[in-house]
Amino acid sequence: MGKFKRIDTNIEGVCIIEPTIYGDDRGYFFESYEKSDFEKIGINGDFVQDNQSRSKKGVLRGLHFQKFHSQAKIVRCIKGKVFDVAVDLRPGSKTYGKWEGVILSEENKKMFYIPRGFAHGFLVLSDEAEFCYKVDDIYDFKSEGGLVWNDPDINIDWPNVEGFENRNYITSEKDEKWPNINELKKTNLFEEYRVN
Repeated sequence: MGKFKRIDTNIEGVCIIEPTIYGDDRGYFFESYEKSDFEKIGINGDFVQDNQSRSKKGVLRGLHFQKFHSQAKIVRCIKGKVFDVAVDLRPGSKTYGKWEGVILSEENKKMFYIPRGFAHGFLVLSDEAEFCYKVDDIYDFKSEGGLVWNDPDINIDWPNVEGFENRNYITSEKDEKWPNINELKKTNLFEEYRVN
């Protein structure tokens, strides 16, 4: 058995990764990334930057992407619990505009792999969450792009969060103003990741 188990989702290329955990009464240990072991489960890439954020309950970050320097991501939650989402924006993909979501938490220690050509976001379900992600291209503020999180044509089934009924999540002003999927379809976004 390898160090990592890959669980494919309904969207080609997007997968959940379960690490092998070594634990005893002292605590636990696991490897969260090792290039050759990730390659064995079909995740290739030169990950060049690690990021970490902290957010409080009810915060929704996303749905983000970089227009010209698209990033593949390996994401995980090291404290608390989040609902993590990827939306397929690859032209020609049979799952274009479809989403996949997974609960990531400090307890389950799962990771989520999101290839280039996707929008990504997450919602904090616990009192607070610390979120880490590896990316295979550097952050480029000129490439910032997004998809509005509550687009009815995508219809992401965001979980209920106590105290945030009617989806009154905490979002940034910028995240409320991203275009919807129909507006993005009119652009040549991610044409280099076209699925034929």
